[in-house]
Amino acid sequence: MPDVGEGLTEAEILKWYVQPGDTVTDGQVVCEVETAKAAVELPIPFDGTVHALLFEEGTTVDVGQVIISVQTGPGGEPEPAAPGVEAPAAAPEAAEEPAPEGRQPVLVGYGVSQSSTKRRPRKAAPAAQNGTAAPAAAAAAPAPAPAAAPALNGSGHAAGGDRPLAKPPVRKLAKDLGIDLASVVPTGEGGVVTREDVHAAAAAALAPQAAAPAPAAAPAAPAAVPAQAAPAAEPGARETRIPVKGVRKVTAQAMVGSAFTAPHVTEFITLDVTRTMKLVQELKADPDLAGLRINPLLLIAKAVLIAVRRNPDVNASWDEAAQEIVLKHYVNLGIAAATPRGLIVPNIKDAHTKTLPELSEALSALVATAREGKTSPADMQGGTLTITNVGVFGVDTGTPILNPGESAILAVGAIRLQPWVHKGKVKPRHVTTLALSFDHRLVDGELGSKFLADIAAVLEQPRRLVTWS
Repeated sequence: MPDVGEGLTEAEILKWYVQPGDTVTDGQVVCEVETAKAAVELPIPFDGTVHALLFEEGTTVDVGQVIISVQTGPGGEPEPAAPGVEAPAAAPEAAEEPAPEGRQPVLVGYGVSQSSTKRRPRKAAPAAQNGTAAPAAAAAAPAPAPAAAPALNGSGHAAGGDRPLAKPPVRKLAKDLGIDLASVVPTGEGGVVTREDVHAAAAAALAPQAAAPAPAAAPAAPAAVPAQAAPAAEPGARETRIPVKGVRKVTAQAMVGSAFTAPHVTEFITLDVTRTMKLVQELKADPDLAGLRINPLLLIAKAVLIAVRRNPDVNASWDEAAQEIVLKHYVNLGIAAATPRGLIVPNIKDAHTKTLPELSEALSALVATAREGKTSPADMQGGTLTITNVGVFGVDTGTPILNPGESAILAVGAIRLQPWVHKGKVKPRHVTTLALSFDHRLVDGELGSKFLADIAAVLEQPRRLVTWS
């Protein structure tokens, strides 16, 4: 199992596309896996015949574990070998032998290390802290992989030293706290990450990429059932238990961390968007925009970007370690998307630089990729502000929770025809309610109010899309 995303330590096998006896070629996709962030297709890095599939569909596997065995030549041994299939796991002494010459079959995304694969001597594990027993923590570490695949060793490190060094209890602590070890500055002897390093990083960890899933759960339901779908209830059953994993698990961790870290403030504004709705219809009929997806969300996104330009201090993040506010001079605009695997928030990189047609294309691509479950981890990293459109579900408004590491999130309610006083008379008008939640460490009441008022002003008088640009 390769490291398919930044800071991810496990993945669930959703579907095998091959079976034992099938012929495979270099680059052929052999399975689909789901990480805490997205579904990813994995290609095989060599030619041969499938010898064995080492894990069933629905099984959660740690990064570094061998998941498929392939025979690469007539009468040859399957490669890579796996414990209990063709050859036992390599003993510690065997790990010190030099790797054989010739092409080394490695998983896509890894290179063959040119350094020795000799393992670093282990030190005695420290006494358990915070009530976590050392033997239980050590059990969370994946089993050693054979020397035939030196790019992935049993401790979860790359043999060449690309992965951070840490003892199993420290790795478990990092996983429990949602910390990516690669982002932790080690202070231990020989560059080893210590418990203190992890605790220090936890205090500053606000970005979603820092969240890592907890240890592997029990095997899940077969892949024929959607990853987050509720299983059919047994006749007469009063309860059904659904394992929390993948996207839903990391979302839960991130939302709890955000709710109890950033002091949330939510403000609301109800406004007349009749002119914006008319502009949407006019833009749909514009031949210069033919083929583009034009909808209210597009103009709302543009209004947010204009409001950011007028209130640049709202686009920031909080650096806990340095006790600094980090102003962002770019906008990576997140769009919350409900998918069968749970809520994800991909973002449009440098949205502030895009024209209206470019923004439309980016939104369309983002939505299509999310619906297909193909959003990459990179697309969900580095967001600065988010829009969540609860109006598509017929909801008038809500109090959204900040995406970790971001300063604000705008909830857009349903747009309805309602009685509204317009030019001194009560008329039916298109009305909606916006709710803005923001981090009060970064955005005070005055700034948050001005930002929300500017968004509303653009949507009430869309000519400001031009005059304020």
